[in-house]
Amino acid sequence: LLRAAGEKGAAHLLELPEAELQEQFVRGDGPGGQATNKTSNCVVLKHVPSGIVVKCHQTRSVEKNRKIAREILQEKVDLFYKGEDSDIFKERKASEKRKQEKKRRAKENLERKKHFKEMLQLD
Repeated sequence: LLRAAGEKGAAHLLELPEAELQEQFVRGDGPGGQATNKTSNCVVLKHVPSGIVVKCHQTRSVEKNRKIAREILQEKVDLFYKGEDSDIFKERKASEKRKQEKKRRAKENLERKKHFKEMLQLD
């Protein structure tokens, strides 16, 4: 679950001091050919106290990848320490619930349409 930059709710996450982070720049993997194989713009970020490691190679920009990696790591560390009390956990649960509700309504509508067609054929 990624959050857009500047989105509300990010203030409730645990802060990550730079002293607790180890950062490496490595060559990314996946499609992209020479652009990927020759540039070290993939960011590997490790939170030393928890041992959580995040690898980010979403863009060609090292700075953007650093920012995204920190956001992802911050969410993972928050989830690691707070568990079910974490805002991220609650957000995911709510999202899952909405998805299930949407599926249930779609299924009901399908049943209603099916029933309606059967009634029309009987007439």
